[in-house]
Amino acid sequence: MDTRPLHARLPVGRLARAAVRAAGDEAARWAGAAPVDPDPAAVTVAYTSERWMRLDDAPITAFAPLSGFFRTRDGWVRTHANYPHHARALRSALGIDAAGAAEASAAADDAERVRERLATLSTAHAEASITAAGGLCVAVVPAQHATDERLRASPAVSVTRIGAAAPRSGRASPADAPLRGIRVLDLTRVIAGPVATRTLALLGADVLRVDSPRLPEPAAQHLDTGHGKRSTLLDLDRPADRAVFRRLAADADAIVLGYRPAALTRLDLSPDALAALRPGVVVVRLSAWGESGGRGFDSLVQAASGISWIESTTADVPGALPAQALDHTAGYLLAAHTMATLRRRREEGGSWLVETSLRRIAAELLGMPRARPGVDDLAPVPDPDRHLQRFTVRGRSVVTAAPAIAYAGAPLRFAAPREWGGDAPAWLPR
Repeated sequence: MDTRPLHARLPVGRLARAAVRAAGDEAARWAGAAPVDPDPAAVTVAYTSERWMRLDDAPITAFAPLSGFFRTRDGWVRTHANYPHHARALRSALGIDAAGAAEASAAADDAERVRERLATLSTAHAEASITAAGGLCVAVVPAQHATDERLRASPAVSVTRIGAAAPRSGRASPADAPLRGIRVLDLTRVIAGPVATRTLALLGADVLRVDSPRLPEPAAQHLDTGHGKRSTLLDLDRPADRAVFRRLAADADAIVLGYRPAALTRLDLSPDALAALRPGVVVVRLSAWGESGGRGFDSLVQAASGISWIESTTADVPGALPAQALDHTAGYLLAAHTMATLRRRREEGGSWLVETSLRRIAAELLGMPRARPGVDDLAPVPDPDRHLQRFTVRGRSVVTAAPAIAYAGAPLRFAAPREWGGDAPAWLPR
């Protein structure tokens, strides 16, 4: 395995180190402890966690066969079809029936048929038709310098006061659990949002993740980021389940949202609505593209922001960052700003919105001076076992990355991930 897995043309190592350090520094402030530089190898393992993860001693596959780069008649697109409903939409848009489920080669056959079909379409037609069908597909384009400069005119993570509320007093907590007593509702999926809430759970917060029973999370994905959280299922399209969610939200300190802004507004879960329901709440909102964007994932944002061409190793084939670095960076930065804003709430009161997007993080990376090989890469990982944890979850052996944030007295291990959807929709006693 590559011992320096964050080597790239762009300064991914520098970006990662800064994001993890930001979360550790803010945790140190909560704990009243001295800040500490994170271990570079631990940061590397955390950012490339899917490479080191084992489920029943077997490695996992980060991307499904229909997720990847595909050549079109006049360029390239990148698709994302890790979730079954996105794969169905992709096949439907291209007029491809799924290969027989009993065939061992079904997935490879589908990928080849997608490849053949996309090669006959223009990039614009492929992107438009797959998106219209509910799938995920973006054109692979050069860097968008004007867009990046506009995005960098605002902070990487914005913090906005959205309502009035009295200051809230805190209570003393141990250094290895400084967020004890803080309640966090987690409506996020995949990597960025779950990394943020996993960090808050590591530091002692009661994190309750809420998912729809109609959208199961892949087991490996949940186990890679579910440490220390409880997990419950609520269908927010059902009035009864939405009422349960509103009761939970009415006693939350922070609510972390990872769904599209338009979808949240439809469910009456916009930041303003949540602040009205729970004065004093810190609403944390992550999206792929920002306020007006649609669905998206790290790999798609890399392709649509110019990163894929920068990271290309051949003249006519796009490449990718060596990790889902936009996701992980967004996660650690959101954790840092959530903690900072909760402290601010203690002092000034108010309801607050903490917000970023993967596209904004991409602009940050693109605006940094290009990487200096061997200088901006994080340290190699000659002994990854030092930075891994082993668990047994419902009889399954699980190996995942250990914590990367650091400060004097910081927790060194995550609590075990729990079964997805296995907990009641209720808070623990404070």
